[in-house]
Amino acid sequence: QVQLVESGGGLAQAGGSLRLSCAASGLSFRAYNMGWFRQAPGKEREFLASVNWRPGSTYVANSVKGRFTISRDIAANTMYLQMVSLKPEDTAVYLCAAAEGAYFGSSHDYTEIDYDYWGQGTQVTVSS
Repeated sequence: QVQLVESGGGLAQAGGSLRLSCAASGLSFRAYNMGWFRQAPGKEREFLASVNWRPGSTYVANSVKGRFTISRDIAANTMYLQMVSLKPEDTAVYLCAAAEGAYFGSSHDYTEIDYDYWGQGTQVTVSS
């Protein structure tokens, strides 16, 4: 059974930083893409970043490029999202997701339907 558990959310001031973690279990970690999304109240789920697990190739959406960095630790079966220079508009529930048997190239148009498994999410609130 696949489980994804996010942690690291909380309250931050504008300009501050947070690092989110996504601990995964039940995945083979041989052919997966994992990604980060966020959803603010009344808004659609927004793709942020992804990593092709074994080669480690990453992609970050233009909307957060330069502020958000995605990484993974194979030994720990954990994916991370480092967020710096946070803004109030970054306030949302942040979710991690896994796509079984997937490899997405840099030109891929990411949507939530690409992903098979989802975590419950972790709240990030940025105060001005």
